[in-house]
Amino acid sequence: MFRSNNLAARVFERQILTPRPGASVNLVRHFYENLVPSCTIYDIDCPDHSFRKFTDDGQYLVSFSRNHQDLIVYRPTWLSFSCEGEDCDSHSLPQKAKRFDSFFTQLYCVSLASSNEFICKDFFLYMESHQFGLFATSTAQSHDAPTTEGAIDGVPSIERITFYLVRLEDGVILDEKAFCNDFVNLAQSMGVFLYEDLLCIMSLRYQTIHILQIRDSGNLVDVRNIGIFCREDDELFINSHAHCMGILDKSKLDDLSAHEVANDVQHHQVTQGTSLLSGIKQRLLSFIFRKTWNEEADPTLSCLEKDNDEIMLLFQRVQHLKKKFYFHFQDYVDLIMWKVQFLDRHHLLIKFGSVDGGVARSTDQQPAFFAVYNMETTEIVAFYQNSSEELYSLFEQFYDYFHANSRNSLHASFISSHSNNTHALDQLWCIKNKTNNISQFVKKMMTSLPCTCQSQSPSPYFDLSLFRYDEKLISATVRHRHSTEHPIKFISRRQPNILKFKIKPGLNLKVGRDVNCFCFGWYAARSPGTRGNVKFQQLENAEGISLRAASNFNESCTWNCS
Repeated sequence: MFRSNNLAARVFERQILTPRPGASVNLVRHFYENLVPSCTIYDIDCPDHSFRKFTDDGQYLVSFSRNHQDLIVYRPTWLSFSCEGEDCDSHSLPQKAKRFDSFFTQLYCVSLASSNEFICKDFFLYMESHQFGLFATSTAQSHDAPTTEGAIDGVPSIERITFYLVRLEDGVILDEKAFCNDFVNLAQSMGVFLYEDLLCIMSLRYQTIHILQIRDSGNLVDVRNIGIFCREDDELFINSHAHCMGILDKSKLDDLSAHEVANDVQHHQVTQGTSLLSGIKQRLLSFIFRKTWNEEADPTLSCLEKDNDEIMLLFQRVQHLKKKFYFHFQDYVDLIMWKVQFLDRHHLLIKFGSVDGGVARSTDQQPAFFAVYNMETTEIVAFYQNSSEELYSLFEQFYDYFHANSRNSLHASFISSHSNNTHALDQLWCIKNKTNNISQFVKKMMTSLPCTCQSQSPSPYFDLSLFRYDEKLISATVRHRHSTEHPIKFISRRQPNILKFKIKPGLNLKVGRDVNCFCFGWYAARSPGTRGNVKFQQLENAEGISLRAASNFNESCTWNCS
């Protein structure tokens, strides 16, 4: 911890003091208590693009053309302006500060979508190395598509969904993966999760989890599919078994008359055409069965075990099984997979629910279940309902684990949450203590699981150990918010009631208009000089950039887009 709030003193302390092991990044983030926006420029002449977001290293700003056909990527270049004299604050910024190209340089423009396809403007994922970016295009969604074999009724269909792996440095398309007549929820990247070099794509229409690997060469390689089959040789085993059954049936048919043969063939075709439960559903049902069987139906079971009354014990377990499992058997069978995420390289967190909830925008009132699936053993290792207090306890204590951030990511490891920050935990407990229905509170909190990939900004200005702000107006979660007439205030944690900076959503804006906020903070850790921060706000007809006016160490003044 720094002993002074002065920026120059902090830079000097950084040169002579060695931080504790593993705390160097956290120490650097404390510089942002001094490097805060001090000026906002409105009505910047921005290109007519749909801006998505920055990469967490701040090297790329991703945007799409308004017709959703082209990918345009920018690199921050920062505006620089200096003046001589003592009263630098009286000098206004030059006219070029109103131009977008004074802050960003276009790297390339790449056409991704064809005439009948459109880029999904809410979908963009990138590798931790920031070498590759993943984009998606799709055709129009159809709710009246004919039902095909293996498809789920009630789930819409998209004629073609294509994922593109793009090298961010120069925009070269390295590989692509297409899904035809399928449905993947691309809104806010909900149907796709990226963990290190592993990518999982949730096919809602065909209830299949596609696991792919992104190679260093820039190739998308199929690893496995989880759904109808769980192991690589499941399909081969079933086909070989069906072939053997067909040979046995044929030997029986030789003893029958022509009329009986025809009837038997017809019966055989009907048997072959009946659909079986998928592999993932069978494993789910078997886990629920074993879990229910091993539960203690009532307190008298322990006494029965001591008396070795095996018959009565068995009877009690069967009755408990009827009540808890067979009575809800069809409900379990009708469950479909909604969403999936990686917990690590071997485990998946899968959310199950009804068909209606799979495509609904709000699932607060929908019954849902969560299962932890081991990809190596193909077994379900845990199963919870969305009202489970045991699952909520894990969610509260180990929230960072659900986000499955890689240990190699320096930025994502410092995102504030109620499992690593006392201020966030106090806010959560305050909301919990005010609720009248704990069950509804737990269900509401569980709607955020499985977590959406790369949905939180690692900006230090969202670090709750450094700043306090109104999370109703802005937060680390990347999503659309309604603008208000009130400025967004950032108050220091170390100096209570001291306003560090505030940002106004815009001038002459209608209250309630959607605002996209892209926050990026950067600090040159090895250089004694500093660069500040940028807060870019995209509005419908106006854009604003909040920047830091920082004095350098030679007592001249430099304006940095920061």
